[in-house]
Amino acid sequence: MSVDGQASQPIIKGDGFKTSDGTLYVSKPFKSRSSKKLRALITFAPRQSAFDINNENSVANEFRGFFSLFWTSIFIFTVRTYVRSIETNGHALNLAFATMFSKDAITLALSDAVLVGSTSICVLFAKAISAGWIRYYWTGVIIQHIFQTTVLVIAVGWTFNRQWPWVQSGFFTLHSLVMIMKIHSYMAVNGYLQSVSEQSQSMLNQLRQATDSEGGWDRAMLIAKEHRAELDAASAIGSSGSSPFGEASPTGTPAIPDGVQTSYVDPDTAKALRNRLASMSDANGVVNADTKRVVESLNDPGANKKTDEPVPSLANPHPLIDHPNEKISNIARDYSELQGELVSTGPLYIVWPKNITFKNFAVYMLIPTLVYELEYPRTNRIRPLYVFEKTVATFGTFVLLYTVTESFILPYTPTYDQSFFRSLLDLALPFMMAYLLLFYIIFECICNAFAELSCFADRQFYEDWWNSTSQAEFSRKWNKPVHSFLLRHVYASTMTSYKLSKQSAMFVTFLLSACIHELVMVIVTKKFRFYLFALQLIQIPLIALNSVPFIKRSKLLGNLIFWVGLYAGFPLLCVAYVAY
Repeated sequence: MSVDGQASQPIIKGDGFKTSDGTLYVSKPFKSRSSKKLRALITFAPRQSAFDINNENSVANEFRGFFSLFWTSIFIFTVRTYVRSIETNGHALNLAFATMFSKDAITLALSDAVLVGSTSICVLFAKAISAGWIRYYWTGVIIQHIFQTTVLVIAVGWTFNRQWPWVQSGFFTLHSLVMIMKIHSYMAVNGYLQSVSEQSQSMLNQLRQATDSEGGWDRAMLIAKEHRAELDAASAIGSSGSSPFGEASPTGTPAIPDGVQTSYVDPDTAKALRNRLASMSDANGVVNADTKRVVESLNDPGANKKTDEPVPSLANPHPLIDHPNEKISNIARDYSELQGELVSTGPLYIVWPKNITFKNFAVYMLIPTLVYELEYPRTNRIRPLYVFEKTVATFGTFVLLYTVTESFILPYTPTYDQSFFRSLLDLALPFMMAYLLLFYIIFECICNAFAELSCFADRQFYEDWWNSTSQAEFSRKWNKPVHSFLLRHVYASTMTSYKLSKQSAMFVTFLLSACIHELVMVIVTKKFRFYLFALQLIQIPLIALNSVPFIKRSKLLGNLIFWVGLYAGFPLLCVAYVAY
């Protein structure tokens, strides 16, 4: 499956928006004129998670008291549960469940270590790709998918071989899937960039041939420089100092008509936005590199050994882009865009393939994201107290999760002769509590802890999914890392590779997601039932139903339908898989 590339192009097409800090986002894939590839623009920026106590926006939210109310209520509920258990059974908790999920723990830990260590093979693959020993399209793609399939088959086979309980089997399977997604993104992005590098080299050769008609390369460069000086002089005379986001400005940004959702960001404006974002991030501990020094280092002729040319980028386009000959100018523009994809968006401006190192891969594996980039927004230090806070929160919340599971889920495990609706009623609230606690452990505690350890500044692992008015909105917001992966490497990628329509690509995405979810249930329950598979695919007509004007207009009704579905879904799956 082909990759959609890097989000570094100055031209952005599709439905999108710009935040107050200057970060640009789009919600649909777009095409680059030069590479002709359909890509999903996944943007990383310094952000904090909604429930982080260090998040100033959350602290100032008018509903912040409900967060304190929730944890206070959970604490009182847990103490009450312990007291009643002591009065009834003579102990606060039954540890039978603990003995089950601690079974064969050493083997599980060693198996997981082998799984993680085996992913380093990807670095050797990427080095072979960058050296030209393997062409990614399509030899590399085949090797990549054989490797990923082998990892999955071995992981699934190993769980059945060890006869682990459902907790160990579920953990090892899910972690294997996470590793597969991470290595897929790493291999696919580096493979795609090999293709971009070859295209840029071909474009440079075309550019050299085009300048032959203008008296040669040096003569064309001189003409372009003179033409740039003429344009700057004319611009200085006629400039009115208009904003680049309003009417046409001296930088060449065209006016955007009202109601049109297409925008153009010229290289100078793109550079200004990045600098503004970096400067605003200082308060959050984000490194603000010396952009001028870094860009100047890219102009070192030794930086591009294949061509002995400076490395053009968004902030530093090729000089021939200013040539009066339209053909030369267009080729130079396309060449600059292709070269821009080989350079990260800053502040370090890493150039491919200098990113292909074991150290870079190790840091990527530590970063809680499933989408590989040449560079991520980073913090300048690790806060030990923050890591300690998230560690304590992880174990504390796990105790609450264990209490709910041991006291209110396992004792009410349904059987085939038990009333179906009574089982749903008994399990609805405990499963919802368990889901909320598990969500908090994974996305607020563990992800933030690993982000802090890896100095990863983008902490938006989820959005306000609790306000969702449809299943489509929920799937976008509750698990941002997986959504970003599916958007780039499945949805947009299938549109590129197989020329699918948006509707067909969405169906393929849901189908793959349903297959993976059902695989996990098969491994955990040792049953082929396809209940979860069916529920996943049912979301497609539900999404269409939520687009009905009556439902779409009523946010309250949409949110109510969402919560009822979520409340019913968990116990329904439990009863279906356990009792039937």
